[in-house]
Amino acid sequence: MHKSTTAPGELAPALLAIRLSAAAFFLVWALEKVLSPADGQRVFQNFYFSSPPLEAIVAIGVVQTLVILAFAAGAFKLWTYGALLLMHAVSTLSTWARLIDPYSGPNQLFWAAVPTLAALAALFVLRRYDNLLAVERDPKAHDDRPELVA
Repeated sequence: MHKSTTAPGELAPALLAIRLSAAAFFLVWALEKVLSPADGQRVFQNFYFSSPPLEAIVAIGVVQTLVILAFAAGAFKLWTYGALLLMHAVSTLSTWARLIDPYSGPNQLFWAAVPTLAALAALFVLRRYDNLLAVERDPKAHDDRPELVA
């Protein structure tokens, strides 16, 4: 096998694309809780078997929006990248019944969560190399280049 080294300069645009597209994806769901809390409440009833008051749904949406905006800015990487990964893992696992039966109803759409979860996991692991347009930058990321097997 031939080993090649990918410089952070080559990796950074890909990580930025994952970060910004994931932020846009999650912002849609967070803002729904703020703009239409009754819809958010129905999601909780269907997937989390609870029915928080509308005020709680709005508060959750506001907190999620703030975390997502910090994530989009590349700030507090350990915490924001980890929070999105954890939130999405819980969200994805809550749809397990639809994932194991993808051909009934619109269940195939739930499978979009799986590669999103994998992308978030990769971004979390590679967060120190995600320096393009990021508030928090790791100066050592350019010295310690990840080796990839090609």
